[in-house]
Amino acid sequence: MTTHAITENKLFSEITIGQRATLSRKLTDDDITLFSRVSGNMNPLHSGRGPGRHTVHAQWSSNIISGLLGNVLPGPGTVLQHLDVDFLRPVSPGDTVNASIEVIEKQAPDRVIFACRVELSDGECIMQGRAGVLAPAEKLRVELNEPATISINHHDSFAALEPRIQRIEPIATAVVHPCDKVSLEGALDAAGEGIIRPILVGPEAKIRSAADEAGLDISALTLIDAEHSHAAAFKAVALVHSGEAHLLMKGSLHSDELLDAVVDKQKGIRTERRISHVFVMDVPTYPKLLLVTDAGVNIAPDLDAKRDICQNAIDLALALGVDHPKVAVLSAVETVRSKIPSTVEAAALCKMAERGQICGGVLDGPLAMDNAINSEAARIKGIVSPVAGQADILVAPDLEAGNILAKQLTFLANADAAGVVIGARVPVILTSRADTVRTRRASAIVAALYAQSLIVPA
Repeated sequence: MTTHAITENKLFSEITIGQRATLSRKLTDDDITLFSRVSGNMNPLHSGRGPGRHTVHAQWSSNIISGLLGNVLPGPGTVLQHLDVDFLRPVSPGDTVNASIEVIEKQAPDRVIFACRVELSDGECIMQGRAGVLAPAEKLRVELNEPATISINHHDSFAALEPRIQRIEPIATAVVHPCDKVSLEGALDAAGEGIIRPILVGPEAKIRSAADEAGLDISALTLIDAEHSHAAAFKAVALVHSGEAHLLMKGSLHSDELLDAVVDKQKGIRTERRISHVFVMDVPTYPKLLLVTDAGVNIAPDLDAKRDICQNAIDLALALGVDHPKVAVLSAVETVRSKIPSTVEAAALCKMAERGQICGGVLDGPLAMDNAINSEAARIKGIVSPVAGQADILVAPDLEAGNILAKQLTFLANADAAGVVIGARVPVILTSRADTVRTRRASAIVAALYAQSLIVPA
């Protein structure tokens, strides 16, 4: 519970030499990340990604002093004029610091000089110096709220995939029509990380020209010439038939053009299942990977298609190391209603899972979005379920709902989304120009892990 305190400032006439104020504060990871983003200082030393210790900016310590001056002594109405300090050592997450200020000089009519010191709980000094302020011009009594606990939920759910990808060899990947900088960079970055072994398929002259313009070295990569994007898609699929490629990656062609080659009845790589798209999402406000399907292939799937959509997502989750994936079949409500067809289909899918027509996961539905991912919402509505509040997979009623959901998470909740199409003989990475380096890499990891599960079944 937030507590409140009344603070009364000190005017110049009320301040005496030797007056002191102190404050203790424990540094958290969130403090570091928030300070990095607000200050714009993204030095990897502070994030733990670079060499050396995971430490905070020295300036963080001086902000505690600023808080003391503005909140306690002299208090509200104080104007900080200068802060001259030495930073003696960094602070690390978990450190508790003790800050103190002491009046050492008064300069009429309203200037006050303070000695400032910040030290660790063992007494080691980490910052010291002087501050000059203008004392408040009028008497103020202000209600101060206890500092709120702020969490930016900066956990990295994709990080859980790192140990798994490091255990497999790079996957032979046909990169289809990579005739621009973005698609070439995506393939080269994934190759540099040891995730894939790219085979570039497309017009050789265009690919080499794009590489030269972007300053990218593709001399070590296999390049298979194809007249145009349509031919490149079918040549890439042929590499899968011959066993030379176990993964497809979209380059600078339309997704439909690539997928048409994948599902072609004569030359494609279809299986008995319907193909479907899965977003694997790292959502800052959710404690684990969240799979959203289908948001990119099946527009209005019927019950049989939804069975395949569920099974595809479960198989992907298993390949990513999720034991007994929890599948929430979404609708607008959590009760079966004949006037809402998606609720009836959700109930049917759960019965199909009971009868072994969907394997490897735990299904429940219909579930509304709130009780699928929030345990408290499920409790309030009286839902007793092994899935509610802790779903690993969200199955949308149709493509529109799935696409809107995924993009809401991306653009309103700052989620990162890796995308892959599965259900064919090999997975397909559908990259986008809007993808960040992080999401392109995550898509490659997700697809490579799934491809490996097809090569070496568990």
